[in-house]
Amino acid sequence: MDESRFASARGLRWKPLWLLRPTLLFAMVAAIGVFSFSDATGGSNSDQAQRPFVLPFAGDPGPDSWYFIQPYGNTDFAYRFRDTTYVAGQGLHFGVDIAAPCGTPVLAIGDGTVYSVDSWHGAAPHNLMINHGNGYASFYGHLLVRSHLKRGEKVTQGQVVGQVGDPDLTCASRPHLHLEIRSEGHTRAYNPLTLIEADWERLALVGGAPLIFEMDMDNPRLWQDMLDQPDVRFGYPLLNEYRNAWPPDW
Repeated sequence: MDESRFASARGLRWKPLWLLRPTLLFAMVAAIGVFSFSDATGGSNSDQAQRPFVLPFAGDPGPDSWYFIQPYGNTDFAYRFRDTTYVAGQGLHFGVDIAAPCGTPVLAIGDGTVYSVDSWHGAAPHNLMINHGNGYASFYGHLLVRSHLKRGEKVTQGQVVGQVGDPDLTCASRPHLHLEIRSEGHTRAYNPLTLIEADWERLALVGGAPLIFEMDMDNPRLWQDMLDQPDVRFGYPLLNEYRNAWPPDW
């Protein structure tokens, strides 16, 4: 999602993690012990039966490849802009953000058919929607250029369908892929972490994803885990219009 003006409002300047010193990455890796990147990007056969999709990037995460930077759900950031940027998605961040350099190939997370290219669904400058025939659709946002695919074209899991872009059009400020998994009718969004085969807990630790979820102080345990976030029904009322929230909505 486009977040630059909101970061500026808080006096922050967002920088992709690959622009930071590589020692920062490896310090985080050391903090969690021996880490197998292949374990983080794969899983057991039983998990694959429950999680039909794969990651949208080839290879392992690293300083020059890709990082998981924002989860799906009731994030602190989404809460602060629940009635503006995220109002259509009931106040939640209804996808995952994965940082990568501009031009990084984006892969189809499953077999399917192209539904739309550069549609009204947002996530500029370019986007792509694929229907998968299993009740789900995937949406790829902030692509660098218009996808070479055409509506109705068949794609296979792992096929290159686009390139990572930057919503600021600089390829320096915050290049990343915004990835959603929707119902095939595109009216509902689901948590991609529960449907894409990967060890998201490890990826979050190594990539530095800010796992700060907004807390309803009247029900403080609700939606505080990145794997336990609610589905979104587009166009329905906010799910997080809290009377007493933490962090406060400043």
